Amino acid sequence: MTPEQNKTAEKMTSVKAAWDKAPPGPKKDAALKHYQAAEKANTAKNDAETNKELDAATHALA
Repeated sequence: MTPEQNKTAEKMTSVKAAWDKAPPGPKKDAALKHYQAAEKANTAKNDAETNKELDAATHALA
């Protein structure tokens, strides 16, 4: 794994943890959609899109 892939993997873990702790509601639902898009982009090895969706998920939880 490249350092960039490691950072993306760590970011996915932290966003998932934040999502797990979030209370149920529209913010959590919106964040889930972004997280799922990030997983899909990560599977396609598209780090830029993965990070964009993880940032959107984080913003949705804020």
